[in-house]
Amino acid sequence: MPRFLLDTHVWLWWLESRRISVQAQQILDDVTSDLMVSVASVWELSIKEMKGRFRAPNNLLECTLASGFGILPIRWEHARRTVFLPNHHGDPFDRLIVAQAFEEDRVVITRDERIGEYGIPVVPA
Repeated sequence: MPRFLLDTHVWLWWLESRRISVQAQQILDDVTSDLMVSVASVWELSIKEMKGRFRAPNNLLECTLASGFGILPIRWEHARRTVFLPNHHGDPFDRLIVAQAFEEDRVVITRDERIGEYGIPVVPA
């Protein structure tokens, strides 16, 4: 069974009960799916919150874990992999998520079409 990594917006949409593709919804609803959220996504949302563009619920971690998502920490290998990625995407958080997907052999669930340009498998959100 494939292992999945949620792009930041997909994780946020899931928590806010926003609309995602049928295929992504089926994966997220499947209790046997191996689903992870990157600490890079937490970092990205924290910066947005600091700038006043997002307000995280106080129980963000609890909601995430209750949804069945694991937390993928940022490791040395993940950060170093970003150096060797082509410059398809200027967003450092997305680049880190791509690097994690490569290093952890995960499929990224995303609506960002540029993520697929790296040659990793994606599920459209």
